[in-house]
Amino acid sequence: MTISTVKATFQADVKEVWDIVTNLENYAWRSDLSRIEVISEKRFTEYTKDGFSTEFTVTLTEQYRRWEFDLENANISGHWTGIFTSNGNQTTIEFIENVTAKKFFMKPLVKGFLKKQQAQYIEDLKRALEKNNED
Repeated sequence: MTISTVKATFQADVKEVWDIVTNLENYAWRSDLSRIEVISEKRFTEYTKDGFSTEFTVTLTEQYRRWEFDLENANISGHWTGIFTSNGNQTTIEFIENVTAKKFFMKPLVKGFLKKQQAQYIEDLKRALEKNNED
């Protein structure tokens, strides 16, 4: 089991951050995705630009506070927790991924992969928030 956490603070209202992160219809801000297929209210599949899919099942939604889901693909399975904390006109996010590699040889690579993926997500979110402020 590998746990990876990323934390960031943005100059944005918690509603704005929440709406971007949880919107499964408007994902163009994500540089890593080609599409998201919404299966039901609680299930969706993300596809990377090279077609690799990951399935998600939402396990908890506390609007503007917490979003959690289980995730699974050919390489990993696990749980993701997103915590949103409002500090006036600032929002702090903390995203925690707890995953298990399905293939033995991947175990040493998982932590680095998660850190890289989380850093890209934060950069993409930062750009999306900046773009919203320009509009």
